[in-house]
Amino acid sequence: MSTPSTDTRRLFDVHRGDAPLRVAADRPVLPAATLRKWLRDMMLIREFEVRCMQAYQDKKIGGFCHVYIGQEAVAVGCVAALKPEDPLVTAYRDHGHALARGMTARACMAEMFGRVDGCAKGKGGSMHMFDKPNNMFGGHGIVGAQTPLGAGLAFATKYEDEVMRGGTNSRVTLCFLGDGALNQGALHEAMNMAGLMDLPVIFVVENNGYSMGTSIHRGTTMAHDLKSKAIGYGMDAAVVEGMDVLETYWGMKDVVDQARASSRPCFVDLRCYRYKGHSMSDPRKYRTRDEEEAWETDDPIGRLEKYMLEKGFVTEAESKEMLKAVKAEVRDCVAFADASPMPEPGELYTDVYMEPWGPYPGSSQPTFTGGAANVPSFRAIDPKGEVL
Repeated sequence: MSTPSTDTRRLFDVHRGDAPLRVAADRPVLPAATLRKWLRDMMLIREFEVRCMQAYQDKKIGGFCHVYIGQEAVAVGCVAALKPEDPLVTAYRDHGHALARGMTARACMAEMFGRVDGCAKGKGGSMHMFDKPNNMFGGHGIVGAQTPLGAGLAFATKYEDEVMRGGTNSRVTLCFLGDGALNQGALHEAMNMAGLMDLPVIFVVENNGYSMGTSIHRGTTMAHDLKSKAIGYGMDAAVVEGMDVLETYWGMKDVVDQARASSRPCFVDLRCYRYKGHSMSDPRKYRTRDEEEAWETDDPIGRLEKYMLEKGFVTEAESKEMLKAVKAEVRDCVAFADASPMPEPGELYTDVYMEPWGPYPGSSQPTFTGGAANVPSFRAIDPKGEVL
């Protein structure tokens, strides 16, 4: 992995404005086992995405494909700051979040291949990773469309905790979006509602500086100070470093803890950089190779690996063995996806509605969750148990 150097990165500051406050140095040293898991998770995401690029070029993955290379610390650090019961929803660059949240590489790659053993039975594909057991409520292909869902998830958990259970709110929702979604009306409606209703949702902008292929400073007002977007909605805001998993974790933990305690929304400008194009069809002509190389020297995986070597939490031999095991896991998931069957034509008629409706038989759980049938609710069944 590349060794980090923030000096070269400063020459190509795509975010501008005030730099995120560095907070990790003032915090306790985390257990070696925790850091080893984070390192492995980031390696897994990186290797998974490399193989996705290869599979896309081999035409085994169709449609759009947006890889997460360079942003691994964001997903891993943010997920580490959550509790398992906290909901998470994101946009279409979602493979990294799915893996960080706990989805198996097999279920994730099978979905990429459009196969029946995928997390959405092959019907979602690259942009729609969904994992209810791990409280990941999907990637979403419409820019900004996930932000009202994020507010809705926060409302649901708060209502359940406070009204149905008669207690206090205990959960927060992480709602990820790219900087290109900042100007979508859906986001501002969601933020307005979250501010009015005191919803414990954190809108996390994965600010990689370019939206699809236009500098954020050419398309978004106050791009140098995105915290200003939160002021009008009465919510707190923070700027967090996204190229260092320790900084991401501690920065996000402060935000998550505050949102959980206050049951209030928050807005986070999480500074990061994607090493590859917006999608597989992006030639990246809007930025220079010198800029890309400068950011690649600040690689988040290399940064954590260097820190762990210095602390004696891992040896070079152990790190190489970890990477070898990750590569084997990803080769296995590609083979698994290749061998998984295509969905039957009849699958077009399932999962359209949760309950039976006309020619549609209702929904069922995908294989990777156990494949159990989703029993229709009482509204679709008469007292004798027959479907109405």
